[in-house]
Amino acid sequence: MSEKKSAAQQAIGDAAPKLAGLTDQVLFGDVWEREGLSPRDRSLVTVTALIALYRTDQLGFHLRLALENGVTKDELAEAFTHLAFYAGWPNAMGAAGQLKAVLASADAPQDH
Repeated sequence: MSEKKSAAQQAIGDAAPKLAGLTDQVLFGDVWEREGLSPRDRSLVTVTALIALYRTDQLGFHLRLALENGVTKDELAEAFTHLAFYAGWPNAMGAAGQLKAVLASADAPQDH
């Protein structure tokens, strides 16, 4: 039986195994587990940073994680609206489009 691969291992493990390992061990294994912020708050901070910096490649993953960590769709939409004035309209519009796609894929029937 094979072990389930992390998102980092699936995304880049074959191309950059050390980076994937550091992502798993340091970023998600240490930084995300620190007590100072809840996973929900870390997700909201991460999503807003990705939007502000227009780092769209990882935004979909972090939007899904934010929803899993308890950030609501309405809270994300409100954050996007707020960020439009601080981080740029195109950044907020792009984030809203990605959230729409994430929500649509979450509602789609899953093949088993």
